[in-house]
Amino acid sequence: MSIPIHTYDVVIVGAGLAGSTAARELEKAGKNVAVITKLHPLRSHSGAAQGGINAALSDEDSIELHEFDTVKGSDYLADQDVVELMCKEAPKTIRWAERMGAAFSRNKDGKIAQRPFGGQSSPRACYAKDRTGLTLLQTVYEQALRAGVKFWDEWYAADIIYKDGKVSGVVAFNIRNMEKAIFNAKAVMFATGGYARSFKINSNAHANTGDGLSIVARHGLPLEDMEFVQFHPSGLSGNGVLISEAARGEGGKLINSKGERFMDKYAPNKMELASRDVVSRAIMNEIREGRGVGPRKDAVYIDLTHLGKDLIMERLPELRDLAITFLGLDMIHEPILISATAHYSMGGIPVDIDGHARKNNSEFVEGFYAAGETSCSSVHGANRLGANSVLEALFFGRHVGQSILKDLDSLTLREADESDADTMIKEIETTLTRNGKYTVPELREKLQQSMTDNAGAFRTEELLAKQVKIVKDLRKQFHKGCRIDDKSKIFNTDLQEAIELGHMLDYSLFIVESALARKESRGAHFREDFDTRDDKNFLKHTMAYMDEDGEITLDYMDVTLGKHELKERTY
Repeated sequence: MSIPIHTYDVVIVGAGLAGSTAARELEKAGKNVAVITKLHPLRSHSGAAQGGINAALSDEDSIELHEFDTVKGSDYLADQDVVELMCKEAPKTIRWAERMGAAFSRNKDGKIAQRPFGGQSSPRACYAKDRTGLTLLQTVYEQALRAGVKFWDEWYAADIIYKDGKVSGVVAFNIRNMEKAIFNAKAVMFATGGYARSFKINSNAHANTGDGLSIVARHGLPLEDMEFVQFHPSGLSGNGVLISEAARGEGGKLINSKGERFMDKYAPNKMELASRDVVSRAIMNEIREGRGVGPRKDAVYIDLTHLGKDLIMERLPELRDLAITFLGLDMIHEPILISATAHYSMGGIPVDIDGHARKNNSEFVEGFYAAGETSCSSVHGANRLGANSVLEALFFGRHVGQSILKDLDSLTLREADESDADTMIKEIETTLTRNGKYTVPELREKLQQSMTDNAGAFRTEELLAKQVKIVKDLRKQFHKGCRIDDKSKIFNTDLQEAIELGHMLDYSLFIVESALARKESRGAHFREDFDTRDDKNFLKHTMAYMDEDGEITLDYMDVTLGKHELKERTY
């Protein structure tokens, strides 16, 4: 059976804020755009963002303060030219979203309401109750549809078409019935989200399997700063479902088993509103030292009862519902149980300030772009500030869409043929026919548990070296002996999850190899055997490459510095 070839100006993989925003910009400019997404767009993980989107709007705030907080929060690994651009354009981005129809919460004077977030000098997180991401995603998706964007939802993008330094499309299959297709285009943009699902306790949606990262890496292209995985301080105990930083922004207090408000030991100035990596490690340290609470003693309390019913119902209604649903605890009347949860990916596909994907430190891949959490522009460096991710997705989605628009006339279309789908077809056939003693849930459980145990918020050389071996062994077990039971063509989720596990195993090796080589502590990467920041040897971005045998080699790239000078980071 022949494989259909669909031709577009631009193909975007991922329909969250970054992908849908870029698509809308290009379609409104008269370009023919396809968005390929394995979910319905409104189920994209952008919709799970609760707390807010940063912009310096108030008279007490400034763009320069937003820049400084972002650079400091990044532990000085962020590229300052990218930070400056994002922070400068943030107020315009908020107004642009508002004029498209985004309904933000308001102050009594009618201005957009803003709440405090961790590591920030001023309340600057604009919010829509505690459903900010969903509000923005609905707005952007509606406007993309209105512009005429073609969404191919429930299609799984399995590979890029990459030859002679140029990307000229993607190959994908229909999850409903295994129909295969080639999507030929002058330009391709990846907006495929993050990779925290490689950890056992995480806040990510089931679909956040980091596919885009390893699809790129399997072509010998680099991934940047993969060792920096953010652990959010407040996941619900036992399952990691997110309780937004908005809970602390509105005045939530962290309490241990002794009734102590313990953040005064770790961040006496900022307390619960220190940067996320600092608060997460503080929570985990309280638990490690025996001051945890709950039936398993693996959590701490966040107390919001002093806020009162009216404020909680006005600003945190979804968070209350989540705690009632998953813990049976009502934050209006009692403290709830939280602990750190794997949350966000600072690393990803390396791109420049305009979203062009890097081939190496000095060259770029023609016709290939990335934006949102799957990219690494490095606007977040070693640690992201809360409410900067929604800003990154919305702003860079639009900005990279405009960048593609400028480039399109100079890009040529390399016509695809059916052989471009060979790698995808082979992967599907191998996955369907491979028999062995291992199952996908079994291997995934081992990966997630071992990543949590050995490559989590606290790391050592011994644990990371152990984890490198575990991931390599799991990759061998997967490729030689992982079977699936469902051989059908209709909504074969067994097949999809097996392919996704292959991606998870690949990029997990990038995480641990990069972390093992970085012999310092910086931001979310905390080495107990090298517990201070080492600017002399490690003020640089990790650039990691995977060869055909699955071996990782590391290179490094300079950090773009600027007006914000290197300082010790304290809160």
